[in-house]
Amino acid sequence: SSEAKEQVLANLANFSYDPANYEHLRRLQVPDLFLDMLTEDQESLVEYGMGGLCNLCLDKVNKAYILQNRGVELVTGCLSSPREETVLSAITALMYLVTPAARSQITAPPVVECMLRFSLSENKRLSNLAEVFLQDYCSPEQLERARSLQEHSALGIPLPSD
Repeated sequence: SSEAKEQVLANLANFSYDPANYEHLRRLQVPDLFLDMLTEDQESLVEYGMGGLCNLCLDKVNKAYILQNRGVELVTGCLSSPREETVLSAITALMYLVTPAARSQITAPPVVECMLRFSLSENKRLSNLAEVFLQDYCSPEQLERARSLQEHSALGIPLPSD
């Protein structure tokens, strides 16, 4: 059932918080499950998948696996989620996934532009996390380029509603 699937996924996301479980979760292909959940239609499954993935990417082996399997693309797609927790986990995961090789994709102009919008949110959790991303991972040139893009665009990613 949908409810059972949701409960199992939520439990796996919680188990993924503990480094002692990383090897077991990899053996059970849980990183693949979390990556697959990021494209589901049911927002609760996306939220739990994103939360679990965020927990897993602290580990070097998991981080490398996520990066090799379209992780940045899939996580970036979650920035447009209507759920606050999904967006917060996505921003955090992007910060955890930064490597010299992945930095340019993670700090691409559309992502930086999105973070600039989030930094203006009245939601303090969202605005503070976006500010950390902008300060710690973006160059002044990237910020300026994204600001100039914002001035010329009426399109934007909607802020999460909850």
